[in-house]
Amino acid sequence: MTAPLYQYPAKTMLGRVVAKQRILAHVRATAKLRERLRDEVAQITWHAKLAHSTLNLPGTEDVPELQVFVITLKGEDLHRDVLRAIDRAIPFPILFELHGTRGIRVTAAYKRPSQADPGKWVLDDHYASSDWLPADTRRQTLPTAIDLKQLYQQLLRSLLPAPARRGEALPDQLERLRALEVLKKDAATLEKRLRNTKQFNRKVEINAELRSIREKIADYDT
Repeated sequence: MTAPLYQYPAKTMLGRVVAKQRILAHVRATAKLRERLRDEVAQITWHAKLAHSTLNLPGTEDVPELQVFVITLKGEDLHRDVLRAIDRAIPFPILFELHGTRGIRVTAAYKRPSQADPGKWVLDDHYASSDWLPADTRRQTLPTAIDLKQLYQQLLRSLLPAPARRGEALPDQLERLRALEVLKKDAATLEKRLRNTKQFNRKVEINAELRSIREKIADYDT
């Protein structure tokens, strides 16, 4: 699965380096998080700000602005805890570009204001990601949208492993894909158990269970 790299309009570009200490000051920083920031991250850059003032698209209550952060890596990849720390520190949805030895990978987690406390943000547990793309991959223009919420949803959906069903809202799509991921893990566990089982009756039972899970996977995956 690949997702496009986008060319952000000149008016949106910031290119501001963000000190790691500024991130740590806004989160409960464990020793492990500090270690990962030190060992895995060369630089954090606030790359672009997508807002009404820079993109001429109206913001919404859910997405008043959308930020793009570039994280230059010291190695091949970045632990998810570092992404979560930056997401928690910045009170807007963020699209990350990870620049490392393997190329560029785009990743993001669904983020929305809390219904219980509009001053706080709810961050999804799962990060959607592109494949690693060559650093010289040609960038595309941003998709057409009527507001920043629609733009955000299009960008996030471009990172998901399966398309939305007709009329499927983004939260429903994310929930379906999470359930699909769990089912696939369960199927892999059963397949391994089936290979290691010698007793015929037990093989029959596992096969029946595996068939049921595969039917559910086919249902969730379409």
